[in-house]
Amino acid sequence: MTQQRKIAFGKPWITDAERNAVLGVLAGDVLTHGPQAHEFEKEFAAAVGGGHALTLSNGTAALHLAYWQLGIGVGDEVIVPAQTHVATVHAVEVVGARPVFVDCDRATGNMTPEAIEAAITPRTRAIGLVHFVGMPCDMPAIMKIAAKHGLKVVEDCALALGTRWDGIHAGLFGDAGTFSFYPVKHITTGDGGMLITRHGDLAQKISKARAFGVDRTFAERTVPGVYDVLSLGINYRLSDINSAIGREQLKRLGIILERRARNFAALKSGLADLEHVAILDATAANQINSHYCLTAVLDGALASQRTEVIRRLNAAGVGTSVYYPHPIPRLAYYREKYDEDLSRFPNAARISDQSIALPVGPHLEIDDMNHIAQVLTTIVRDLMCSKKS
Repeated sequence: MTQQRKIAFGKPWITDAERNAVLGVLAGDVLTHGPQAHEFEKEFAAAVGGGHALTLSNGTAALHLAYWQLGIGVGDEVIVPAQTHVATVHAVEVVGARPVFVDCDRATGNMTPEAIEAAITPRTRAIGLVHFVGMPCDMPAIMKIAAKHGLKVVEDCALALGTRWDGIHAGLFGDAGTFSFYPVKHITTGDGGMLITRHGDLAQKISKARAFGVDRTFAERTVPGVYDVLSLGINYRLSDINSAIGREQLKRLGIILERRARNFAALKSGLADLEHVAILDATAANQINSHYCLTAVLDGALASQRTEVIRRLNAAGVGTSVYYPHPIPRLAYYREKYDEDLSRFPNAARISDQSIALPVGPHLEIDDMNHIAQVLTTIVRDLMCSKKS
């Protein structure tokens, strides 16, 4: 009996290099926020092409610190996408500001400049955008709007390591860009995050705030255990164990992005002629998609069949996910607090309710993409035939 193929949606690519790096840290004297973290920061900034990089405990911590240290707080409004992970909006809530939700573009899942400008009020202080599953927002146009209205810009790049517009990496347009190193992201540190910013003063403030607001690091203290606290801070530091993993992962980033792009192109090609299945993708030559996953949106006669399609894909050994399960205003906490008119977010609802995220990670090969395309094609045609009979 032939064993069924198992294709995981995401899988961390861990090698002996990462294992040896961790053992090297454990053999030393510093386990947290030490030399490995500092080297990881320098190497990450070099990899994305500039800015000041700061290691953090996770991507949500990066978002929180960005808004907090940019001075966003009670009474302020932040424009955010209705279609995103809840962390994007939680960070706004935590600093006491009000999220103002806008719908996304039908073809990319991103906020559009037009939708952003239409949502600006006298209370708007910032734009909190997301490069949806690695597709770049129109950053030049958005930054013009921000400059016109005097707004801060925070880029959520959790799935956008490798995303670029006109050669500039996501996160380097706005005031801050935040990244996540959760296990199934482009690179992993086990868990962790990074913030990048073009502003040296903001980097310095965030560096202090992530470590209790103390005035000097362990290495800078002339008397061990003696320091002062100059500002309010919190503990969002990343350990040297995590950082050592990240440094090794970063060395393979080029290969990781190359494999993701190759797999995405193969799977997109394999699904190109499939009726009622739309693929979300970047739309111009100057836009580089980080290819976190392939988002297939079921339309027409398939629109109500998403759960059944997922069930059959999983039964056939194809791992899937959903990005994201609901538009944020429909989640219980936000629905009860803000009572938004949910009809204002039709594109976000379409993606949440009708899309399937398919795997294109570096753990997979072209043959896996061909297999996924074949399985999904068979499922779709079978369901269409059943509807006609």
